[in-house]
Amino acid sequence: MSAPQTETWLILGASSAMARAMARALAAEGAGLILAGRDDDDLAALAADCRFRGATRAEAMRWDARDPATIAPLIHRLAQAQGVVSAAVFAGSMPPQAEIDVDPALIAGVAADSFTGPAHVLSRVAPLIEARGAGTIVGVASVAGDRGRVGNYVYGAAKAAFATYLSGLRNRLNRAGGHVVTVKPGFVDTAMTWGLPGMFLVAPPEAVVASILKAVRRRRNVIYTPFFWRYIMVIIRAVPEPIFKKLSI
Repeated sequence: MSAPQTETWLILGASSAMARAMARALAAEGAGLILAGRDDDDLAALAADCRFRGATRAEAMRWDARDPATIAPLIHRLAQAQGVVSAAVFAGSMPPQAEIDVDPALIAGVAADSFTGPAHVLSRVAPLIEARGAGTIVGVASVAGDRGRVGNYVYGAAKAAFATYLSGLRNRLNRAGGHVVTVKPGFVDTAMTWGLPGMFLVAPPEAVVASILKAVRRRRNVIYTPFFWRYIMVIIRAVPEPIFKKLSI
């Protein structure tokens, strides 16, 4: 019986609360980790923690969704890894919609952080997965992308675009033995949601990651997490537009 292949995960936006939980869970399974983001000191500390928890290797690398020059070193390092290579995207930014309304120049940053920056990286990860005939991409979109709401429609639009991108990428990689899981979280206890009004049913990052890893093992296509958000969003999407445009949700 052959030994299982080693797996190396590239985690984008690795300083976020969900990404931290994901990295620690993968470390406990003995995976290799490339932790990518903008906070060098924080990433170095996380890498040390993951090595302590059992990662075969864990290293911090700089990646900025708004700086294409930071992509090539990541892909070069991932290509050097033996065995299966996978990637998980937790990147995104959500400035208050009111600030964007005042300064539309902020739209470009939201789009880069939440969609175009990660897509540029994943488009270079995809050939590695195809060449090796295995590998998983986890892309964290959002329930905010299911319908535009007055409170965060720019962020929602970026995440909707990312979800559509992931759908196409799933179609592509399925032909080569790879897989893509689209994750649509509801409210999660992270820095992005701290202090926001109207928060309810807020999930801890560890619970979200447990559902993500379960989806990876089962090769699920799209998950809402916690699960009940699927039904909440069915209701929200079903509200007729004449009524919905009068709601402040």
